[in-house]
Amino acid sequence: MERFLSAIVSEAQAGGQSLLVNIKIAVLPIAKVFTMCFLGFILASKYVNILPASGRRLLNRLVFSLLLPCLIFSQLGQSITMEKFFQWWFIPANIVLTAISGSLIGLIVASIVRPPYPFFKFTIVQIGIGNIGNVPLVIIAALCRDESNPFGDSEKCSTYGIAYISFGQWVGAIIIYTYVYAMLTPPPEGTFEIKDESIPVKTLQKDHTPVLVPLLLQEIPSTYSDPSKKEETKGFLMYWFEKLKLKLFFQPPIIASVLAMVIGVIPFLRRLIFTPDAPLFFFTDSCKILGGAMIPCILLALGGNLVEGPGNSKLGLRTTVAIIFARLFLVPPTGLGIVMLADKLGFLPPDDKMFRFVLLLQHSMPTSILSSTVATLSGCGRESAAILFWVHIFAIISMAGWLVLYLRILF
Repeated sequence: MERFLSAIVSEAQAGGQSLLVNIKIAVLPIAKVFTMCFLGFILASKYVNILPASGRRLLNRLVFSLLLPCLIFSQLGQSITMEKFFQWWFIPANIVLTAISGSLIGLIVASIVRPPYPFFKFTIVQIGIGNIGNVPLVIIAALCRDESNPFGDSEKCSTYGIAYISFGQWVGAIIIYTYVYAMLTPPPEGTFEIKDESIPVKTLQKDHTPVLVPLLLQEIPSTYSDPSKKEETKGFLMYWFEKLKLKLFFQPPIIASVLAMVIGVIPFLRRLIFTPDAPLFFFTDSCKILGGAMIPCILLALGGNLVEGPGNSKLGLRTTVAIIFARLFLVPPTGLGIVMLADKLGFLPPDDKMFRFVLLLQHSMPTSILSSTVATLSGCGRESAAILFWVHIFAIISMAGWLVLYLRILF
């Protein structure tokens, strides 16, 4: 009996120590993220003013156009092969499932809360579309930098974690620039700035369509007025290029992802660029150096953006709280169920805990920052900025809790 009781006590102590270790491993990356964001907040404050709004815009453009593509190209290209290309198929599928499940939850929440007109679809998007790129990259980088991380070697942990996240970037971008773009289309009044039921007639066309819609059609006569068949074909292609918003897909991170996958799965090109003894490896190494600056730059910019506060939002307290709660506390359990079901069905690579961890992260992130860009183009950028402010503040608490749970499940 004494042996039995002592065994139970020792097991409880070991379990308690294991829980403390998991809490430490999960909380430290969040603490590092918070520290860098706080430094950006201080630099952007009116007392220091080293990182003003214009500087943050330039920093964001630098990250989006150079640093993030370099990171994706170097890490994904070195990790991807033809075999892994087919093994990792569930990563983009998981991103699609993330958007579908999150949007369904957003639809239910929006139906219950009934946000003010015309922010019904906006509420669905803010709940359904999470940050599958920047924030997971930051979490993985901070987690793997610690030598006591449960995933083993720090370099392999970082390389594979970033490769898994980068492999799904192109799918996330397609969702942003198709689904989100369509959902955030301005209402029939042509603007989100609606004060009452009566809308000035000058903002409407005769058929009650938004003023912004026909702008693409106005270019057709000048294009097709040329009798040349070559010019007619060119004008037709350019019209559909603009109509389908295809240029939005040619973004630097997407181009870097596609190039990395194409070069990585072709053995000749892989040996030419990505292997350590390759004649062009200096280019890959240069991209790795530039990519290393992505994490601190984007966190400084994010922290600086929080200095402006939530702004003057028309969503109201009830809708704002509902979006934050649903995004951070209702979507992740659904994602956990999806990943566990996929594991049971044999869709995931066996014994790859980092793969499962990344899939779970994709369901647990705050609202996508890229969706704010589309919202700004659509005229509801102020409301989107308010949501991003509050959801990132509360995500510090929620992400730490979900990371502890995921590590307990995986290990």
